[in-house]
Amino acid sequence: MAKTLAQVNAQIAKLQKEAQTLKSKEVSGVVRRIREAIEHYGLTADDLGLSRTRVVKRREAVTPASGKPGRKRRGALRSAGVVKFRDEEGRTWTGHGRAPNWYKAALESGKAPEDLRVKE
Repeated sequence: MAKTLAQVNAQIAKLQKEAQTLKSKEVSGVVRRIREAIEHYGLTADDLGLSRTRVVKRREAVTPASGKPGRKRRGALRSAGVVKFRDEEGRTWTGHGRAPNWYKAALESGKAPEDLRVKE
């Protein structure tokens, strides 16, 4: 007996649900092993290449003379900044702009800015 489209779609949905369940179990195991390794070796976000310092491209600007889209100038590449502060969890801040919440919380808990400053 030939399967109907509805039966095939139901089978696909069932298999997708099963695949998602298996993936969730595997991911939780992988995350657990990664966290154990990070803790064991004392790795930081920088050690893992997850630092937020990267090259940022400026937005392309429309020619201001006409104010219309058309000829565009390319913005220069610029650095996102040098990391000046880091916490135990590897979160970083360059010291420019608004202070991140983790930095404010660390100061409120009694830490001094020198405690969070990155040693060069």
